[in-house]
Amino acid sequence: MRVSRLYLPDLLSEGSTARLDEERGHYLKTVLRLKRGHALTVFNGDGSEYAATVAELGRGGVLLAIGRCRRRDAESPLITHLGLGISRSERMDWAIQKAVELGVSRITPLFTEHCVVRLNEARKDQRSLHWRKVVRSACEQCGRNRVPELDEPASLEAWLVGREGLKLFFDPEGEASLKSLPPPAATVFLLSGPEGGFAERERTQAREAGFIPVRLGPRILRTETAVLAALAAIQALWGDG
Repeated sequence: MRVSRLYLPDLLSEGSTARLDEERGHYLKTVLRLKRGHALTVFNGDGSEYAATVAELGRGGVLLAIGRCRRRDAESPLITHLGLGISRSERMDWAIQKAVELGVSRITPLFTEHCVVRLNEARKDQRSLHWRKVVRSACEQCGRNRVPELDEPASLEAWLVGREGLKLFFDPEGEASLKSLPPPAATVFLLSGPEGGFAERERTQAREAGFIPVRLGPRILRTETAVLAALAAIQALWGDG
């Protein structure tokens, strides 16, 4: 039987206990439906994971007994930083989730000209909090013990500046293919647009910043599909593969 995994933002150590906050306690009781004595795995993002057991489960909350520490590396040797044009909620969630599953190291949500989502400061904070939950949930599901960084949303213009490494952006009109490129020696920066794609001005800015237009095939992919396809291919070429 598959053992459930749970992210805890706490300092964990063998032989200690951890009391869950209301949100995680509710998730453990009503979603995972774990009972007292059930085993699970917990991690806090430092690269380790711990065996744990449900010690208390009641009105006073949920208490976990932390057991043996295990070092298990599920990270890709390839460092990837994804600049992701902000899309509507379901598509954005899907793209972030799959990027985490495919080993992305860092994600920056980007405001672009064709972005259909408008966020004031309050909504920007809410969405950032939601996206961080998506990242953590994906780590729980896929077995990663390090949580990728998720930056605050930024403008495309600001994000393009100062990137050092292999810089690619997904463009149906691009002439380069991933397999035609040399293996990267450092970080791979990936730029993916929103539903409406990049404006011509933005494509020019990306090229002037040193980003190579890459075509992912003869078909035009949705934004969430492009992220999944590109990361899967890059990992097969230069990372996990």
